[in-house]
Order: sequence, then structure tokens, then C-alpha cells
Amino acid sequence: MSAQDQQASAPITQDVLTIPRKAVDGPRNLVGLTRDQLREALLSVGTPEKQANMRVGQIWQWVYQKGVRDFDLMTNLAKGYRAQLSENFVIEVPEVVSRQVSDDGTRKYLMRIAGGHEVETVYIPESDRGTLCVSSQVGCTLTCSFCHTGTQKLVRNLTAGEIAGQVMVARDDLGEWPEPGANPADVPRLLSNVVLMGMGEPLYNFDAVRDAMKITMDPEGISLSRRRITLSTSGVVPEIARTAEEIGCLLAISFHATTDDVRDKLVPINKKWNIETLLATLREYPRLSNSERITFEYVMLKDVNDSDEDARRLVKLIAGIPAKINLIPFNEWPGAPYQRSDKDRIEAFSNIVYNAGYASPIRTPRGEDIMAACGQLKSATERARKSRAQIAAEAGQ
Repeated sequence: MSAQDQQASAPITQDVLTIPRKAVDGPRNLVGLTRDQLREALLSVGTPEKQANMRVGQIWQWVYQKGVRDFDLMTNLAKGYRAQLSENFVIEVPEVVSRQVSDDGTRKYLMRIAGGHEVETVYIPESDRGTLCVSSQVGCTLTCSFCHTGTQKLVRNLTAGEIAGQVMVARDDLGEWPEPGANPADVPRLLSNVVLMGMGEPLYNFDAVRDAMKITMDPEGISLSRRRITLSTSGVVPEIARTAEEIGCLLAISFHATTDDVRDKLVPINKKWNIETLLATLREYPRLSNSERITFEYVMLKDVNDSDEDARRLVKLIAGIPAKINLIPFNEWPGAPYQRSDKDRIEAFSNIVYNAGYASPIRTPRGEDIMAACGQLKSATERARKSRAQIAAEAGQ
């Protein structure tokens, strides 16, 4: 079995992906704690049991509805209690290392998290929405051959706080938190949608992703509807039903091929859960999650998966599944082994899918000039490390 085959079939466990934590006796970060976890944390530092639920609600609104990071500004808490909170807790989000803005308005953030690791997050403004593409892991284990992130080794899972923190950082940059005394409902929503389509496979970090999205959806906080959150997976079949039951968000599938032979090469996880197995699970998802439809993401690769035969096979495969097919022109990156399908070929493919009764929009590439487009994300640290290694190898030849 090849190394790639082993990676595709090996289980990913939380034990392998060590998440750094603050020292036991140091301040604990409240960002990323669920309501129950926050309550336990407050009780642990002496908050009276009878007050705990009220304090959770007050702190929750300050942090997630108003964007406050300083306990001293939480004016509906007694001064002594604020001091007690400051001694025991912090409110921290990832650090912005760099911020790039594309000619089309797309913003890419390189964020530093605990341990000095870096992840990329992308904000995409459109006429009717503002979408934030969030990362769930540092690197990725899936080695999808068309994806730049897949060329970076998996380092670790992100915590719930680091995932939710990306949303908070973007809201900082967009100036979306309400001014003191303002009604949060009156503040225009520039960040209206979240997609878990950044670095990593979200369903290999399920618990943290679930908790972060529950925070994002909480009506007394960031308050995004579950229908405005889309989780993209390459097909981690055992976790798909859990996603429906425990998150209930919209689902997108990184599909990209219509035969197992081709998908094995493009999306190696297919060797563990093949197309037939994946589709059998997906047929249940709309019912379990009360979702309207599933989005199938299909990157268009020249002479690989873009034939008329592929298009006809695709609509047969997904028959009976409420679905939309997003056709994604391949976003090339340095050293990529594929080319983007020709425009006419993509349109012909789209027409076949559309005439079969499925929405088949062709995604407009966004942020290509700053390497922020779909499949291009990769931390600057990793790029620099690889570049140095290449230079050293060339020098030794």
C-alpha cells in the first residue's frame, strides 16, 4: 500500500493531534466555550450557583453580540466580579499576521494561533451577501491532488475558540460590532454567511467545529442562521449523519469525479468511502437536517473530469438527491499538476447538468491575485519552509 493510500484509510484521532492549552494555573480563554462549559468555568472560580446562568448570558452577549474583549467594559457586572473574571480568564482571538485585499474586494487573512501556527481565512463580498471561508485545521491530511492545502502536512486541529475566533476577527476588520448603546439588530450584516471550506477537513475535527458553529448560530451572540452556514466535506461518511443531527447546517460535498478510479486520484479518501457509499449516506441528509438540498462541488480539470460523459454520469449518480452542482474552474497554483478546463467545455458541462434539472452555476473565481481562491489556501509559514527546502535541494545538486 502506498503512503497516500495509507493516509486515505488511516483513522484520524484527537490523541494524535495535540492541541496546546494554557497552563493549568493560567488564565483560561473563554472564546470557544459552549454555554455549558462557560457555566462550569464560572462556577469553578466561585460564581454562586444561583447566579451562574445569568452570568453566562451576560458574558455571552458582551463577547459574541457586542465584541467586547475587556472585562472592565462589562458594565452590568459588579466591579469586584469583573476583577475576579480578569484574574482567571482572558478573551482572546487569533492574531492577524497579514491582511491582503484582492482587486475584486476579497480579503485574505493570515492568522496566527497557539503554538505559532498559521491558518488562512477569506472574506468574499458579494452584492447580496458577505461570505467568510473558515479553516478548521492547520494543514490537511487528505492530500487531494488538485488542492494547494493538500500539499501541506496536517499539523493539528483547531480549537473551537480558534474556529469561532476567525469569525470574530473578520467582524473586527469589517467594523461589524455595534457601537456602545446601539441595538445589534440595527447594525448592517457585512458577514452574513460562513462556509467551512478553508484549510482542513472539518469532519476530522467534528467536536470543535460543532461547538464553534453553535456559538456562531446562537441567537444571543453572532446569530447566523444554520441555513447561512455550509460545511464542506470530502466525504467522511461516519460523521455526516452527526452533522445533520448535531449542527444541522447546509452540507457541501467535495465530489469532483464520477468514477471511483478518477476520484481515488483526486480525492484519496474515496478509497475508504467510495462514491456509492457516500451517495447512500447523502440521500438521508436533507431529511435528517431539514435542509433543502446538498451542494456538490465539482472542480473543472481539463481532460480529467470535464467530458460530456462525465456530466451525464454525474446527473445519474445524484438522481433523487435534492442538489445543486457548483462548477468550479480550477484555480491554478505554483506546481499544480492540472489545468483549468476551457470556458466552452465548462459551459457545455453546465448545460448538460442544467438540462437534467439541476442548478449548475459556474463559480466566478475570487481573489486569485492574492492566492485566496478555492483550493489555493496554504499558510505563509509552510510556503516559506518549502521554498527554503527547495533552495537547499537545488544548491546540493
